[in-house]
Amino acid sequence: MIPGLSHYLIVSALLFSLGLLGVLARRNLVVIYMSLELMLNAANLALVSFSHFNKNLNGQVIVFFIIAVAAAEVAVGLALIVALFRKRQTAHVEDLVSLKL
Repeated sequence: MIPGLSHYLIVSALLFSLGLLGVLARRNLVVIYMSLELMLNAANLALVSFSHFNKNLNGQVIVFFIIAVAAAEVAVGLALIVALFRKRQTAHVEDLVSLKL
């Protein structure tokens, strides 16, 4: 059986739902951050699958740039999480009530 567009979209929806569940249910900043990245990759999977089945490379080029921006975002985001952890000695969301360091 050859997987069709609907199969890829179902996997993308499941990944996005799993990421959304991780963002809403977890309290650790690192897990929330990983869940946000999972949601971004689910959207990338949907974009690439639409691009492939429509025989158009524009979506794949856009995904390439999204992944490049996401790599920079990961570097900055993890640096902020590490800085917060060093200052407050916790990575739980409920312990971080103000933006002041």
